[in-house]
Amino acid sequence: MGVEKNIVTDTISGLFEAQSGGPKYRALSAALRQGIASKQLGNGTQLPPVRDLAWRLGMTPGTVARAYTMLTDEGLLVAEVGRGTFVSGAPEPRPPLYISLPQEATPEGAEMVSLFTARLPDLGQLALIREGFQRIASQDGRELLDYPSALSFAPARQAVVDWLAGVPLGGLHHEDVVLSHGAQSGISLVMQAVLRGRRPVVLVEELAYPGFRRAAELMRAEIVSVPMDEHGIVPSALADLARRHEAQLLCTSPELHNPTVTITPQERRREIAAVARSCGFDILEDDSTFLGESRAESYRALLPEQGWYVSSISKTLTPALRIGFAVAPQRSRTALRRVAENGFFGLARPLADLTRDLLTREETREIVRSVRNRNAVYVRSTVNALGGFDLSWHEDSPFVWLQLPAGWRAAAFCLAAEQQGVQVRPAEDFAPRNGFAPHAVRIGMNAQVAMADFEAALARLRQLLDNPPEQILV
Repeated sequence: MGVEKNIVTDTISGLFEAQSGGPKYRALSAALRQGIASKQLGNGTQLPPVRDLAWRLGMTPGTVARAYTMLTDEGLLVAEVGRGTFVSGAPEPRPPLYISLPQEATPEGAEMVSLFTARLPDLGQLALIREGFQRIASQDGRELLDYPSALSFAPARQAVVDWLAGVPLGGLHHEDVVLSHGAQSGISLVMQAVLRGRRPVVLVEELAYPGFRRAAELMRAEIVSVPMDEHGIVPSALADLARRHEAQLLCTSPELHNPTVTITPQERRREIAAVARSCGFDILEDDSTFLGESRAESYRALLPEQGWYVSSISKTLTPALRIGFAVAPQRSRTALRRVAENGFFGLARPLADLTRDLLTREETREIVRSVRNRNAVYVRSTVNALGGFDLSWHEDSPFVWLQLPAGWRAAAFCLAAEQQGVQVRPAEDFAPRNGFAPHAVRIGMNAQVAMADFEAALARLRQLLDNPPEQILV
């Protein structure tokens, strides 16, 4: 028996050494997957104890345990109390859910109900957009022979200012606005305008919109996660981390946190703004997901020289046009504009003209109200189906946050849901690579799905929640 264990350990060690680097837990999990797929680790093979393998590979026991847990969640391993961890005999290894993407069908070919993200119904947008393009096409086209300019974009920027009139942003002039290719582009533009040095530090919430981290990584920034409570970022922790790491920028979504649906109250925002003022870092507020009316002052209003704001029309009209806007503090408007001009000369002129056309029409505001009302119907349906569980929701949110009951891990639940024809998004997608992710999932309001199909998908999720797996996981 001892000889067999040594053979298994040697096999895993060889597979691990052949990996191309990266975090050790991920390299080990990849090695184990490779061994299972190639049958070098056959069905029923007992893996070495965590401490033994950790000693052999020169890593901590926690790192080995994390790799074992990932593969247990994927169904490739099974843990048995008092016996150990074994290759489960799953027919095919599946990729880890932290790289999961929306799918259109189940592995068996049945239609997949994707609740991975929110999707908008057509409540008049398509006709409005087509008519807008027709109006633009009928205009004098001589400007289509020139590069875009700041002056030519002034009408579109003023349309954005008027569109944002209900948001408490402080003093706002159209020259403070830069049109971007969606909110994600706006986030990148702000980071380019703010961050300095070889290794700048960006603070994000401990669970955060993944786009913050992706943009920071492109800037070669160090990313530091800040603890949260039920009201959002914890100010004392923020102050400690900002000073310790000399942070330059905090990225946050106080109006509606993605993914937890937390709303940061006014008093907490003032406390966070005071920390930023004291420590000298800027704040980037992403307001792309909340569908309702603003409830509290933005960080741009609270910090006139340090507050930045980003939003888009992706959740209210359509994500297809990639129309977003970044708003700078007045003292930094030139820096933001130069970043955009030096990077891509600005939005395409027809798209800027379409932005002006759409945002100045009363029909557009009526459609947005209809989208909000339709979204609220889907949220209420979700609450009716899953309200008996630990569910965070808001009628003006395009998603809900579900804390899973005991017995479920997020990755295992997502896999089980996919097998039932429903796709949801695990908490791991919003956590840092080496951070803690709760056993929770985000459920998007896909209003392109007929209500009967949507409710049937929720019923399948409820069936899973009522019947957690019996096996004990690592």
